[in-house]
Parts: sequence; C-alpha cells; structure tokens
Amino acid sequence: MMPDIIVYQGEPGAFSHLACQVGYPDLTPSPCTSFSSAFDSVRSGDAKLAMIPVENTVAGRVSDIYHLLPEGGLYIIGELYLPVHHQLLGISGATIETIKTARSHPMALGQVRKNLAKMNILPLADIDTAGAARAVAQLKDKSISAIASSLAASIYGLDIIEKDIQDESHNTTRFLILASEPLKTDVAGGPWVTSFVFKVRSVPSALYKALGGFATNNVNITKLESYMVGGSFQAAQFYVDVEGHPQEKGMAHALEELSFYTESIKILGTYIAHETRMKS
Repeated sequence: MMPDIIVYQGEPGAFSHLACQVGYPDLTPSPCTSFSSAFDSVRSGDAKLAMIPVENTVAGRVSDIYHLLPEGGLYIIGELYLPVHHQLLGISGATIETIKTARSHPMALGQVRKNLAKMNILPLADIDTAGAARAVAQLKDKSISAIASSLAASIYGLDIIEKDIQDESHNTTRFLILASEPLKTDVAGGPWVTSFVFKVRSVPSALYKALGGFATNNVNITKLESYMVGGSFQAAQFYVDVEGHPQEKGMAHALEELSFYTESIKILGTYIAHETRMKS
C-alpha cells in the first residue's frame, strides 16, 4: 500500500511545506533535498505525491522544473495557487532596531527588496527560506533575521518581527501536484487544464503553424515556455498549459494539427483548474 506521504523540496517550514498542508492536509509532508529527489520518492513509491513550485507572480518561473517534467516519469494531477506572505523573523528580543541583516533564498529576497531597503536591512542569500530560519534560531544573534513563512517561525521558535513584508500584495506561487499515474478524468467534468511538451520540426514558421490549430479551434493557451534541449541552440522544446480536455472536439483537433509540425508531443497531465485560475 502506498504511504500517505507528500514530498516537497526544502526544509521543514518552507513555502512548499505550507502548500502541502493547504492542499493535502490529510497527507504527511516530507522534505527532500532537491527537486530530483522529490521526483525519485514518488517514482519509487516511497511517497504518494509531490508538491512542486513552477512559477511566481513576482519572481517568474522555476526553470529547473521544465527540464525535469518531461523525463521525470511523473504526471501532473493538480495545481495549487498559494499566496506568499513573507515574515521578518528573529530570535526573542530582536527588534527592527537591532536587526542589520536578513537571510533567505534569493528568490524570496527579491520579493521583499523594497521593504528591506526601507528598513535599512542588508539582504544575504541563503540556500532556503526555512533553512535561513533554522540558522537564525541556531545563531542566537539579535542582529540577524530571516525572511520565511509563519510556519517556519513556529517550527524554529522565532518571533515575527514584521508581518507580511512582501513588496507586492499579489505575490502568489503556482504549484503542480505530481503522481506516478495520470489522473482518471471524465471529459464531462472540469474545468480542465492540460499540460504537455512538444518539439517543433526544423521548418520555417513551424511554431506559428503548430499553434495555429489552438486559435482556429478556440482553445485558450495560458502558458507557453521554451527552453533548449540536447545541448544545442537549434533544438527548442516548448512547455504548454491550455484550458481544455484532450477528448473535447476542439482540443482533439488542435492536438492533431499540432502533430503535423512537431517531432514529438508528450501529455504531462490533465487536471482540474484551480479556483484561483478561474477567478483571474
């Protein structure tokens, strides 16, 4: 029987840990040192699901994931949009006046840059938001703080010196939920999102022609990412999110037309659109 475990990259208290609690409160979150090891845990059966961040409204995409998804042997079964609230954390007795530096992951530091400057606090890059919180707890220095989640504050016994210091109120991270088997879907349900990757043939206007079928069949493309593969500047692979189910008439026709201009197409998953996507 598969264990009721959901894995994430990072240390306990990371925002991915928080996403696991929000999305799957009945599963036990388990940390992994890397995205690759999280994939391995699900693929080997040691974990049921993986919670993986793919993009943030302020910092942009998590580029490593687009290389792992096509060859990782897992399927996307869902998505989660998590509002990101960064906290300035310090040891007991620390104040804005005593704090001189703030440690965190570079992506997190980029999301609080303006507010740190206003508070005259120097940002210092660390490997992980939760790891920074753990380090601050161990150092016991009132001049050193961490930028991390409220969950990290609770786990490592830190005080929240300043609450919600993210520069932008819309700061949100999108996560994909991955499993070893694809989700069983009924086209009558939904609303659906389908994610896939493809490589275009090396012919003029290939990408334009490949995507034309989605326009003519009224299928909405919500994400299109390109990245190089195979160590060549000539070979580009594209990651795509579209609104729809492969068995819907328009979507089926669009995928058929796509196949005329591509070397390969790989469906990564069809899953229910998160409510945040539908609201926006």
